[in-house]
Amino acid sequence: MRIVLFCENKYAIDIVYPIHQEASHSQENNLLWYVDNRKIPNFPFSESVKYTNSIQDIFDFSPEVIFVPGNIVPYYLPGVKVQIFHGYAAEKKDHWIIRRYFDTYFTQGPFFTKGFSALAKKYKDFEVVETGWTKQDWIKEHLHAFDEERELILSQHQRKQIVLYAPTFSPSLTSLPHMKEALIRLVREKDIVVLLKFHPLTKQEWVEEYKLLAEQEEHIVWIDDFNVTKYQLISDVMISDTSSTVYEFLLLNKPVVTFRTISKDIYWTNIVEVDQLSDAFENVQHDKDAIKKRQWIVENYDPYLDGKVCKRMLEAAADYIHRHGVPKERKLNLWRKYTSIKKFGRIKR
Repeated sequence: MRIVLFCENKYAIDIVYPIHQEASHSQENNLLWYVDNRKIPNFPFSESVKYTNSIQDIFDFSPEVIFVPGNIVPYYLPGVKVQIFHGYAAEKKDHWIIRRYFDTYFTQGPFFTKGFSALAKKYKDFEVVETGWTKQDWIKEHLHAFDEERELILSQHQRKQIVLYAPTFSPSLTSLPHMKEALIRLVREKDIVVLLKFHPLTKQEWVEEYKLLAEQEEHIVWIDDFNVTKYQLISDVMISDTSSTVYEFLLLNKPVVTFRTISKDIYWTNIVEVDQLSDAFENVQHDKDAIKKRQWIVENYDPYLDGKVCKRMLEAAADYIHRHGVPKERKLNLWRKYTSIKKFGRIKR
């Protein structure tokens, strides 16, 4: 198959990379990455994969399948357009919005399959296949790959635990304006190192504020690496808010504390005042009810921890093509077409 891995935003890179790895096992697959250089000026795999910044190049490549972890893809590109999602944040309204750009949705687990299957019956122009989420394959492969780095961090700081602070970027949902002083108190009270790992779209003023914090506090560390999953693997506890990284961390069977999450169904510990952070940090690590709730998340949000998610995705894409052929373009109304052209421009046919 001719495959396009569509990276409009930086976070997409480590979502589609496991597909690249799996597809590369077969000489029958021809891969091309689309990397939006306006949002990803420094593509980390520029020397090792075939990629382009041009939508015209993608069209000329004539893909048979396009894997997209974002909300939109140019409708006029050929190929099966597959939504593979950029996280598990079911409480965010835009997670469930059907924008009509996709031929099929590859869902992470039973909870999402149920929701999108109901939407498929309503709209009648896309399919749903439950595959699991790509990053679980990477996690399976790298589960203990960073153990030495974890021990080095703990040794350098002479601390016992690593805490990951990974807030969302959304101004209306983020804990960033409230959490700084609470993190300072926590790192001074507890035997911990705090890693600051922010979303690539975080406002620059918050980035600068917390970078300065890391310079001033001995046991708070700023992380520039784009791959948040690595730091989830080496951390013991995560602090966040309304972010899909919460579910990724829970799927590792690790405890989470959030600040004023908008989630209706909470499977972790949520606080509404920053002075509750210290007690919540202790309680969440030993609470039996929290452990049961994390297990529910694993079973319903993404039980596919077998390292074969991307294999299932490639097989499902091939099956779609076998049954329907390769779409020349996606049929849309004029407004959706306009939105697509405005965002990605036109191409020469």
